[in-house]
Amino acid sequence: MDILSSRVILRPSDLRQSQAFYRDVLGLAISREFGDPNAPGLVFFLGNGLLEVSGHRENDGSPGQLELWVQVRDVESEHQRLAKGGVTILREPRTEPWGLIEMWIEDPDGVRIVLVEVPADHPIRRDQRGLD
Repeated sequence: MDILSSRVILRPSDLRQSQAFYRDVLGLAISREFGDPNAPGLVFFLGNGLLEVSGHRENDGSPGQLELWVQVRDVESEHQRLAKGGVTILREPRTEPWGLIEMWIEDPDGVRIVLVEVPADHPIRRDQRGLD
């Protein structure tokens, strides 16, 4: 697998509280904001990696849900290769409303891994500085 980048994804029970913790208490700088303007996902710089705090999970007292976000060159070829290898495919590749092509797999302990392909025309690939 040719990994281009990765991030850890946290699905908190209280999105705003968790984002405030990482932003205001820990002082992590924001790399990217996306999604619903009323409840945006935030991606924070985390040393040599990234931490995304987005979405929501039920507050059942268990720790936050951990996921891995892994950017690859070609999601469809990874889908074929991993399916042949017996990897649990939770969701086949599809283009998300935000323009990324994603598929979900599961590690042996049930940790979800999101494999992501960024299309050539996606805004993540363009320098947004100076654009209004």
